[in-house]
Amino acid sequence: MEAFVRSEIKNGIGTITFFHPQSNSMPGIQLSNLAVEIEKLGKDNTAKVIVLKSEVDKAFCAGASFDELIAIKDLQTGIKFFSGFANVINAMRKAPKFILARVQGKAVGGGVGIASSADYTFAVEQASVKLSELAVGIGPFVVGPAVERKIGNAAFNQLTINATEWQSAKWAKEKGLYSDLFSTVEDMDTGISALAQRLAESNPEAMALLKKVMWKGTEHWDELLIERAGMSGKLVLSDFTINAINKFKQKS
Repeated sequence: MEAFVRSEIKNGIGTITFFHPQSNSMPGIQLSNLAVEIEKLGKDNTAKVIVLKSEVDKAFCAGASFDELIAIKDLQTGIKFFSGFANVINAMRKAPKFILARVQGKAVGGGVGIASSADYTFAVEQASVKLSELAVGIGPFVVGPAVERKIGNAAFNQLTINATEWQSAKWAKEKGLYSDLFSTVEDMDTGISALAQRLAESNPEAMALLKKVMWKGTEHWDELLIERAGMSGKLVLSDFTINAINKFKQKS
């Protein structure tokens, strides 16, 4: 299967599905397409609620594409790449309708950021999380505000500093990243369908206003996340980070 991002609307429920053969990792084009689809459904009045999901069972999202990271040779390219995550998070933040995330497997780095940017996140018990950025010489600068907003400063610091260790889905639910946790994908999908259908029948104006209230205080993120992209874009050019990424790729 080739990488894709696609969306559909059925019975008031907009569904965005993404896939990449490398554990649903995120090259720049994938991030761009994902942001476009989120913005598109956000503006489509026939979609009352949005469900965000990835294909296959192994991983929800492995974060940044290492192949693309190692190919970055100048600051402008680095900023452009990391701005892709900023654009996705800001699209999710500004969409005037609730976004439900379906986390059917492990989430790493940017994948944790996407899960944190959803308004309500469903997950299975196997959906462990890890912010691995420091382990490859950078840091979760772009996704950091979204993750910290969701789980708090102490838990964010734990994930960031202990960058090689997985935290369980149970831990993620206790910290507030996951709203509901299920033992099977089938049970999770039943729960997502039930909530999405209820929301599709709810007052769109009320939900849009609630979304605005819930994200109050993030109005400066358009500028903040691009500034953070500059931090990552600079670090990814260092010899330390290049060597760290190459070592990581050799192990995987």
